[in-house]
Amino acid sequence: MPASAQPSCIPSRKISLNGHNLLESPVFNKGNAFDMRERDLFGLHGFLPHNVTTLEHQVARATRRLESLPDNFSRHVALREIQDRNETLFHAIVAQSLEDYLPIIYTPCIGRACQQFSQIWTRPRGLFLNYDDRGRIADILSDTRWDDVRVIVASDGGSILGIGDQGANGMGIPIGKLALYTACGGLDPACSLPILLDVGTDNETLLNDPDYIGWRHRRVRGADYDAFIAEFVTAAEARWPRIALHWEDLAGEDALRILSRYRERMCTYNDDIQGTAGVTAGALLAAIRAGAAPLAQQRVVIFGAGGAGCGIADLLSRMMMAEGMPPAEARGRFFMIDVDGLVRHGMAGMTDGQASFAQPHDIAARWNVADPAHVSLSEVVAHVRPTMLIGTSGQGGAFTREIIAPMTDMPQRPVIFALSNPTANIEATPSNLLEWTDGRAIIGTGGPFAPVVFGGRERPVDQINNSYVFPGIGLAVVAGGITRMTDGMFLAAARALAAISPVSTFQEPAYAALLPPVSDLPKAAIAVARAVINQGQAEGVAPPATQDEIEVALDRAIWTPRYRPYEKAVS
Repeated sequence: MPASAQPSCIPSRKISLNGHNLLESPVFNKGNAFDMRERDLFGLHGFLPHNVTTLEHQVARATRRLESLPDNFSRHVALREIQDRNETLFHAIVAQSLEDYLPIIYTPCIGRACQQFSQIWTRPRGLFLNYDDRGRIADILSDTRWDDVRVIVASDGGSILGIGDQGANGMGIPIGKLALYTACGGLDPACSLPILLDVGTDNETLLNDPDYIGWRHRRVRGADYDAFIAEFVTAAEARWPRIALHWEDLAGEDALRILSRYRERMCTYNDDIQGTAGVTAGALLAAIRAGAAPLAQQRVVIFGAGGAGCGIADLLSRMMMAEGMPPAEARGRFFMIDVDGLVRHGMAGMTDGQASFAQPHDIAARWNVADPAHVSLSEVVAHVRPTMLIGTSGQGGAFTREIIAPMTDMPQRPVIFALSNPTANIEATPSNLLEWTDGRAIIGTGGPFAPVVFGGRERPVDQINNSYVFPGIGLAVVAGGITRMTDGMFLAAARALAAISPVSTFQEPAYAALLPPVSDLPKAAIAVARAVINQGQAEGVAPPATQDEIEVALDRAIWTPRYRPYEKAVS
């Protein structure tokens, strides 16, 4: 079936709800913007005051209220309350200024929102599937209100940003991610479903908190955990054969295993692993145009060998191989550092992802190190002299002037991406990185930072954030009928991002951003979606379509926040 013939994700606006039940539906609620015809049709008289308003007036009124609040976290809570009442109004507010509102609805506010989720949670949103629900998950998913779902974001709360195990409080992440799918990728909120797979928590603070909303039990692991995940995946696959299942913030030991187990079975991907890799690869390609070493000359040190670090290494090495580098040489260009130092063959407890990039066991024998059994970040940087340093460790301040020093006197500009979130966990601040490298470093961060003035000139700070990739992935699945997510699609996404980099058109690359501004995230999503659909067709996991058909399908799939006229559904 050509892409243009794909069923629209946007559900019918024929409504079967009446009266108070309609006002209680955040997807369909308009508040005082229901006109008199609709009030007659759906029995809304008496539930609403007389005045009929507009979405524009509601946005202006809500914006004034938000601006009166003392800080962004208060605004996050207020916006969540609006979202729980009226999805269209929520997204119309956010659409006014993505640059202003994305830091509020996601990073950096989302970390604190997860830590306090039990305190700020007021109304059901999405699904909490806890371990005691095994045996009835299919029944829970069968509710007709989920008939239109096309994209699920699922988390077990095991590894939230840099703050660790948050249990059921991790629901803030699927909710926030899906808000970005809509704000950046145009996904209709009616087609999205956040799911928290509550397998318990080992967070003592939560277990002892009388307000904690989750399953008060130690985290289930091993075969029991895998069986619970398998029941959920099997039920979701049967319920929605064309679903996109996005995994988020699973603990490192689970994330890679679950992705490997199900990626050939359904359209599923892990944003921490693959989305992070895609945006990092796109930013590196742009950095090369701005004076970084060519791909064939890159030597990459990654501090933090969890799912994100391994995903970045995997995609960047595939990019090197695509340019003709032999696989062994490409993988040898990566030096991964975990809690036990440089990852080397023979180390105990290595994951499969780490093993692919393990250096020779005796590599430190040729180096001057304090302990050959535990080679530190500073020792690796001193001996490798990397062209690129990436932080995915969650360890605030891990990159120091002394560690960065060996990267400052190379002919090409060094690339330093400090990607850990929230802001307190960043490995080094942009201002310090520019100071320590005399302004030569090409820098990127995981969270938002204001531009830095250095040497009398303003330097942009790129947010190497997954929101440049996953909204376009979701749009591609909905519009293009994609049945599997492949590594080639994330490479295509990276190249699409690099193609629209401001570096390509800016006269002074040293002062250009690597990625489009946050305000252009919807345009980036379309560029990514287009590239991913084309790659899916090339790999046989998307139906054939002409470019004109793809453009029509993309246009049809994009939802915008406006009030649509409703008609009464005939039962």
